Amino acid sequence: MTICAFCAFSVQLYSPRRPVVDIAEVFLWLMAVGTILCASYWSAWSAREVAVEQDQLLKDASDEVTSPKGLGVSNVVDISTASAVFFVVIASCFLILLYKLMSSWFLDLLVVLFCIGGVEGLQTCLVALLSRWFKRTGESFIKVPFFGAVSYLTLAVSPFCIAFAVIWAVYRNASFGWIGQDILGIALIITVIQIVRVPNLKVGTVLLSCAFLYDIFWVFVSKSLFHESVMIVVARGDRSGEDGIPMLLKIPRLFDPWGGFSIIGFGDILLPGLLIAFSLRYDCLAKKNLRAGYFLWAMFAYGLGLLITYVALNLMDGHGQPALLYIVPFTLGTFIALGKMRGDLKILWTKGEPERVCPHVGLESNKE
Repeated sequence: MTICAFCAFSVQLYSPRRPVVDIAEVFLWLMAVGTILCASYWSAWSAREVAVEQDQLLKDASDEVTSPKGLGVSNVVDISTASAVFFVVIASCFLILLYKLMSSWFLDLLVVLFCIGGVEGLQTCLVALLSRWFKRTGESFIKVPFFGAVSYLTLAVSPFCIAFAVIWAVYRNASFGWIGQDILGIALIITVIQIVRVPNLKVGTVLLSCAFLYDIFWVFVSKSLFHESVMIVVARGDRSGEDGIPMLLKIPRLFDPWGGFSIIGFGDILLPGLLIAFSLRYDCLAKKNLRAGYFLWAMFAYGLGLLITYVALNLMDGHGQPALLYIVPFTLGTFIALGKMRGDLKILWTKGEPERVCPHVGLESNKE
């Protein structure tokens, strides 16, 4: 028997390769685009209903009413340039708070807040959808303590929404927990875009420009101040013991040998969505078709910007990328360039809606 005193061993480490195209990112792209699409059409439909109602009120109004100003909708909030800047400042403070206090108990607090917002969003979406079939129930109200007048349809839908959010909160760490989180998140985003409006292109430019700088700073620049990317640490929930904060949409990487989730933050959908919804409202009020309007091109620019974000993410070997770095130049740049080419930039920048002839004035001129 021969014994070898010196034997050569070679150790090879196997590193599985990730797929070139992650199906999770494809579905996230579709979810983001679809969410903005639904929210924009809902916002435009509401704006058109208000415009029709205003015209009818002006036709039936007395001689004292000669202008549509002041005939607005109480459940819609128009943001200003100051509030757009203030929003980004508050978002930065909140991000620092998350970074410093990130722990299991603080994440539980975020889950509670997310459930409250998700219940409100899901309830608003379901009531708006079901009221088309149960119109009488949606228009019948009952007075509820602490809440005031509430429709019977809202009372019927609320228990389901609350139960849905509670079940998600309990099973959020299960393999299927991401489904409930995405449903609540999408409903919340759609509701916010429906309630909060960009009144003109000037406000939209300020909002997205500030968000553009915000995203770049907290993803890239914050590394030099905190020795790590604050945005990425918070998004992944590194110090919480869970798979990230609930304020994002996520889909598991089913075909990635390394596992994990593909994620997109609410702000990457919500903030550009406010501008895109504004573009569709303008198109509807100006009676522009899709090709001659701004919505189609703004929507296309957003989708392209988000697509390039995922391309950059894969080229950077999975290192987090600020999505607004790519989305804002495409979306905002396309909108401004088209407005300049078509001669609508001044109206878009200041008024945010086309000139409308007051029907009351028209009726008076006919009488004369």
